Amino acid sequence: MPDNLKDRGPQDRTRINVNEEWELRYWTKELGVSEQRLRELVKQHGVSADSIRRALGKKVA
Repeated sequence: MPDNLKDRGPQDRTRINVNEEWELRYWTKELGVSEQRLRELVKQHGVSADSIRRALGKKVA
């Protein structure tokens, strides 16, 4: 299924995909980190958005 470019957020908001430019923009803004930092966090903690939030000391829903 092709991406819906009108949807401004990731289709699966539980996972971070650093291979899509628009998802990188979304997650860097959402988490308040640079692209480089986000890539490092994903490498260290995996693609789970909750894991990344915990690593940043942010509240997990």
